[in-house]
Amino acid sequence: MDNNAAEGSIRSFCVGKHNWHIIDTIDGAKASAIIYSIAETAKANNLKPYNYFEYLLTEIPKHMEDKKLEFLDDLLPWSDKLSQECRKTNR
Repeated sequence: MDNNAAEGSIRSFCVGKHNWHIIDTIDGAKASAIIYSIAETAKANNLKPYNYFEYLLTEIPKHMEDKKLEFLDDLLPWSDKLSQECRKTNR
């Protein structure tokens, strides 16, 4: 057994850590961890991270008044209802 997939997914995180000395608060570190987690999950599900973030940031505000959170299921990276613009095309 190996962990090449896990090592590959954190490589960009490790390479970028030299630029993060400006993250000097716990909240900043938590926010960075959330962003990286979403980006790497998008990559693992064959999505374009930029397009996925853009989609999330336009769709989530539309539901700010919703009491039920079922709409979140449609925004998950593996959802069939996710925008085609977020998906990478297979060539």
